[in-house]
Amino acid sequence: MKKLLFILLISSSCILSAQEVGIRFGGVNGGGGAAIDGVFGVGEGRIHASLGFFGDAVGVDVLWDLLYKPLNQENFYWYLGVGPSAAIGDPFWLGAAGEIGMEYRFSEVPVVIGLDWRPTLWIIENTRFGGDSFGLNVRWNFGD
Repeated sequence: MKKLLFILLISSSCILSAQEVGIRFGGVNGGGGAAIDGVFGVGEGRIHASLGFFGDAVGVDVLWDLLYKPLNQENFYWYLGVGPSAAIGDPFWLGAAGEIGMEYRFSEVPVVIGLDWRPTLWIIENTRFGGDSFGLNVRWNFGD
């Protein structure tokens, strides 16, 4: 219980400083459902983090993304990233996740909608590859 409270405290403080916050529908750590999704700008890239609750586990993905704008489109871009992925519960899972996706940032309203795929190579508790994490992200944009 102490671990869960610590994770909630850290994640809520991170979410409060995010540039975009919303919901990710789909897979986080191979689990289904929905997760809290946040984006933090970092230099030329960004940190894309998701926090999900699945049964007896808490799933966390923290990915560093590079953004690409095709054909100088202002509102449409795609991204590619990598970072750690963990499922905190019994059993504990730890691995490395990749991410490839595309997003559209609306001009009229501060909303961002995206689709992505997050394949994960799990290293701890068991070694296995999970390629079934697809997601729909809907986030509120607080600024650049």
